[in-house]
Amino acid sequence: MEPTRLFDIPYWQHEKYPKPDALVNKIKGQWIPVSTEEFIQRSEKISYGLLAMGLNKGDTIATISTNNRHEWNYMDIGMLQIGVMHVPVYPTISDSDYEFIFKDAEVKYVFVSDEALYKRVKEIVKNIPAIKNVYTFNEVAGAPHWTEVLKLGEQNPQPAKLEELKKAVLPSDTATLIYTSGTTGTPKGVMLTHNNIVSNLIASHPYVPIKPYAKALSFLPLCHIYERMLNYLYQYSGIAIYYAESIDTIGDNLREVKPHVFVAVPRVIEKIVDKIMATGNTLTGIKKMLFFWAVGLGSQFEHDGRNGWWYGHKLSLARKLVFSKWAAAVGGNLELVVSGGAALQPRLARIFWAANMPILEGYGLTETSPVIAVNTLEPNGSCFGTVGPVIPGVTVKFAEDGEILCKGPNVMRGYYKRPDSTAEAIDADGWFHTGDIGIMVENRFLKITDRKKALLKTSGGKYIAPQPIENKMKESRYIEQIMVIGDGQKFAAALIVPKFSELEAWCKAKNITYTNKEELIHNKDVHDLYRSVLDKYNVNFGHVEQIKKFELLAKEWTVADGETTPKLDLKRKVIMEKYKAQVDKIYNSQAD
Repeated sequence: MEPTRLFDIPYWQHEKYPKPDALVNKIKGQWIPVSTEEFIQRSEKISYGLLAMGLNKGDTIATISTNNRHEWNYMDIGMLQIGVMHVPVYPTISDSDYEFIFKDAEVKYVFVSDEALYKRVKEIVKNIPAIKNVYTFNEVAGAPHWTEVLKLGEQNPQPAKLEELKKAVLPSDTATLIYTSGTTGTPKGVMLTHNNIVSNLIASHPYVPIKPYAKALSFLPLCHIYERMLNYLYQYSGIAIYYAESIDTIGDNLREVKPHVFVAVPRVIEKIVDKIMATGNTLTGIKKMLFFWAVGLGSQFEHDGRNGWWYGHKLSLARKLVFSKWAAAVGGNLELVVSGGAALQPRLARIFWAANMPILEGYGLTETSPVIAVNTLEPNGSCFGTVGPVIPGVTVKFAEDGEILCKGPNVMRGYYKRPDSTAEAIDADGWFHTGDIGIMVENRFLKITDRKKALLKTSGGKYIAPQPIENKMKESRYIEQIMVIGDGQKFAAALIVPKFSELEAWCKAKNITYTNKEELIHNKDVHDLYRSVLDKYNVNFGHVEQIKKFELLAKEWTVADGETTPKLDLKRKVIMEKYKAQVDKIYNSQAD
């Protein structure tokens, strides 16, 4: 039978596509495979171990890992098949967010990847008596190891009990709580059911037409619903999953594993292209000329042969002379890349398609499990600059202001313990309000045109709530106004209007002379002062939220100049346009 709950998937794989390399990790320089049968056996032992520890249906366990790994899967399936809810958490969030999530989700146990996380989490859980223990995946001196739960399960097998508990888990039951940053900065737990995610992977499955012999390289965090859903989809499809050592080793791991598919956020794709372009710049003579001729040709690529036969002739030559080397750089077997989490530059997508490495850009949210729409490999199935057709079973319509509304089996159950937020997000008719503005292109392809939400989204696909950061930074006596920026960029930055009365007093004490405010904001000592102010407050936030760069402005934002509302809320679009030169300076500097 088709899987209806997430823990059905490994058993489905065992029946349809039993694999010697279902899950593969690189350990001490060697790629070590785990078979489908071993995957199931270890997951069942985890279930037995958790039962022996007193876990019951509805309890919660958190996992935090700096890298993707096979142990995460054993814990995931081991929890889910006894009705325990999995709370996967990012390793880079702030201590205060960890504490909030652990308390809000009423977490009983935490499993972390390494020593640094273990020490950090142990300090946090001192204030949370409900958490009984913290285990590690790596061997850490003095720390309980995850294999203790495995051994406990070996000593206390309860196969009949496990079968009984599995039958009691309904597709409509909450499988996982995934915490996302709200506009207020307080994380919200998205309740996703088994059916939310299973329906989404089955609807998305035809658009990843990779055969069961294939390999996938996985490197985006499994705590994010995007990579996690694909992780289940790979298992469902009989695709071997190889877990990259880290985000920094992707290039080496691509060449070693030679995958047929991977999913990425635009920032990763940008980095791959940056490396290829850097190689091109080292070439000389005819080789360099051919390289950039091929790139220029690729940037004009259109789908379904719309460029005409002469372009096709030139493209086949470019693929033979240049793009074949690109394919070799990513392993030589790549059939498909899926991009999501943020907007992909159409130029990059065109070049990848021209290089015979199709990128399918899609769109979705944690609350939609995640896919709402995705481009496909089918004839007339893709359109550059759009996120593709809406997937089967999901319906999209547009509110009067253009906001994208979504309805379908993929839409979350709601926000955990937040009926107010749930009612704001899902209206009385069951439509989920995405917070994104869009249109339909050719009555078929969904195009995102704007973001209704105040949230920023980096090119790495991470959300940032600017207001809590701005409010914290304004605690400094040297900051009058601040606007956090970084939407579609690789890091968060800020435009800052100094509190000139305080700054001028500081300069006087330091014997710093200047003739006007413009000269003052470009003074190196002043710049160093603001760097130290930002560093002081950055520690309150997760890595992705921290302000990496900034520009000082000489003039305050006012209602009269159209930069703020009468309530003094920032008009972010106006400020971004007015100070485009400063924004460009932040993100286009060679130091990036």
